[in-house]
Amino acid sequence: MIVSMKKVSVIVQAKDTDSTMQRLRSLGALHIEHQQPPQGKDISGLKDDITLIDEVVGILSEEKFSQGIKSAPGKELEDWKFRVKHIIDLNKRLEQLEEYSHVLINRISQWEEWGDFDPDSIRALEEKQVYVRLYQVPVKELNHFPSQIVVKNLFTSAGIAHCVVIAREKTELPFKELPLPKMGLEKTRTRLYEDRRIMELITEEILQSAGYLPGLLEIKKSLEKELEFHEALRGMGQAGNIMYLSGYVPYDAVENLQGVSRREKWGISVNDPSDEDRVPTLMRNPHWVTLINPVFKFIEIVPGYREFDISLWFLIFLSFFFGVIIGDAGYGTIYFALTLFAHRKFGHRIKDKTVIYLFYVFSLCAITWGLLSGTILGTAWLKGRFNPLVPALADDKFVRRLFFLVGATHLSIAHIWRIIVQFPSFVALTEVGWICILWSAFFLTRSLLLGDGLPSWIMILIMVGCALVVFYSNPRKNIVNRILAGLGTLVLNLMNNFTDVVSYIRLFAVGLAGVAVANAFNTMASSVAGMGIFSVILGGLILIAGHGLNIIILGPMSVLVHGVRLNVLEFCMHLDVKWNGFAYNPLREQNL
Repeated sequence: MIVSMKKVSVIVQAKDTDSTMQRLRSLGALHIEHQQPPQGKDISGLKDDITLIDEVVGILSEEKFSQGIKSAPGKELEDWKFRVKHIIDLNKRLEQLEEYSHVLINRISQWEEWGDFDPDSIRALEEKQVYVRLYQVPVKELNHFPSQIVVKNLFTSAGIAHCVVIAREKTELPFKELPLPKMGLEKTRTRLYEDRRIMELITEEILQSAGYLPGLLEIKKSLEKELEFHEALRGMGQAGNIMYLSGYVPYDAVENLQGVSRREKWGISVNDPSDEDRVPTLMRNPHWVTLINPVFKFIEIVPGYREFDISLWFLIFLSFFFGVIIGDAGYGTIYFALTLFAHRKFGHRIKDKTVIYLFYVFSLCAITWGLLSGTILGTAWLKGRFNPLVPALADDKFVRRLFFLVGATHLSIAHIWRIIVQFPSFVALTEVGWICILWSAFFLTRSLLLGDGLPSWIMILIMVGCALVVFYSNPRKNIVNRILAGLGTLVLNLMNNFTDVVSYIRLFAVGLAGVAVANAFNTMASSVAGMGIFSVILGGLILIAGHGLNIIILGPMSVLVHGVRLNVLEFCMHLDVKWNGFAYNPLREQNL
């Protein structure tokens, strides 16, 4: 549920601002709303320091240094700014050398067939009126040079002769002249070797600095808390010798805040937020419902303060959608085993294990659906070996009916929720109308796509639904405007109800596609694994590649694209959740 908030304003004397902010930070309950843009040298300096650390963290997180992070022992930082700037300078030098090494490699490749020569010696010959030039000349033109010019063809490529042309006078020739390189081939190779050696030394020094990473991350956290404090301080409003701030606290933290204000002799006012206030969102749910929180964090969505917290329904239906999209007991078992391995291997390092428990739930849902539908690493090889626990789930037509039913039920829950909230207002009758239209769409969808018959009362259901939407969408308007506005609402949303119910067929299509991929690779593997050890190995590789494609890429992507979408878009559109909120983030000494 979304926790009710109170808007709090605190007034203090200017001389008490630092101590007031320190006290508020120790309380850890007030989400501060700046009265003016926070500015100052202290703020810009802290931001610059955080940026420096972020840059170093980015450097040390690169693949070429990541092994050093894993293996380097923790190191204490005495002068962290010096160390950070030194790592940044080393990395810039390394990048310059890496870029120049590519230039040198290209030069070696370009001049290797010309052989080794000293460009400076060739330039020096000009002082003695000996002009040496390098040209690319079509082979058929080699015999057309003037007699006073010496031409030496070093090598030929694709009908083009690469020549050294020697003359006693400067001569312009109608062929492509190549400028002399800056240094000879051997010197270029030596320079490349030296640069690579320096690159190795720099890389080694950066790797040795990997041990500073944990300390830098702690310093960054400290700087971020200090920045938060100074922004809150600089964001206070001022009127003469009086400073003031405002923000939001959960309703159950107000009493404690008021007690502190009395002891500290602050001026304080507590009010309900107005409709114009941008109130942060704090969600509190039973521990098992918070399993869905990692998904919200991953897709970075927060419901608005005045919207609905759909955590419970999101968890229930996304778990179901995961089960039917993955749809394979074998895959579910693999997911469960990988989750169990990660839990035992890394669980002691992870403070919040919510995501691990969520994957246990997802894996069990996939196992359950796979057993019910008779799908274990595909279906083709199971015929006669394992029967589905629910034989009807092997019937495509039945499954499509089921998912249309799931869609209508899922969307109806959204409207029932709105009825509960709006009751006893007449506007709640609009939601009843939309439920009637939804189930009319359900029966029409089954008739049009599956050939099922329509119930005799379908027209009554449609008319009742349309009438309720038209008459009660805007009950405060006069009868004419009410009907016109209601008709507009009906026309704009009527077709959406049909398409939204149909959209749940994606669960069937995606699940079927996964099974088809598994069966295809099973067939390929069995066709090559009949004779000899080599064919058996090849068949095993085909199985690993095919099922790995489903497990690692297709399955998770389908859940993200389709399973999450049905919750975030279709369900939330009917519930009128726009995800326009931002998280409650109070001023506090440590982040949770």
